[in-house]
Order: sequence, then C-alpha cells, then structure tokens
Amino acid sequence: MPMADPRALDAISRIERALARIETAAQRPAPSATESDDYLSLRDSHDRLRERVSGALAQLDGLIERGGGS
Repeated sequence: MPMADPRALDAISRIERALARIETAAQRPAPSATESDDYLSLRDSHDRLRERVSGALAQLDGLIERGGGS
C-alpha cells in the first residue's frame, strides 16, 4: 500500500478547517441595524483619515521635492 502524500494530507486538513470556519460563520445571526450603523460610521472615519493622510503625504512630497534640489 503506497504512503499518502504529506502535501495532499496537509491540503485536505486545511480544507477541512476552512469548511469548519465556513459552517461556524453560516450559523451566526445576521448583523443588526446598529452594527450596520457602526460600519457606516467606521467607513466614514476611515475615509476622513485617508484624506488627511493623503494631504500629509502630498505635503511631504512637496518638501522632499524642494529640499532635493539643494
């Protein structure tokens, strides 16, 4: 009887663990309206932070360009 390929056994093990996680997630209740509001608030905060970081990076780029020529 040939030995099983360890990589194949490892792949099967990972698939079984992934299926267990999927089954667990499928049994969770749907998010409530409050969670949706929390998500929207978080998304808005993230967007504002992204804008601030983009502005700061643009300022840094300008400083580097002006300082790079000296």
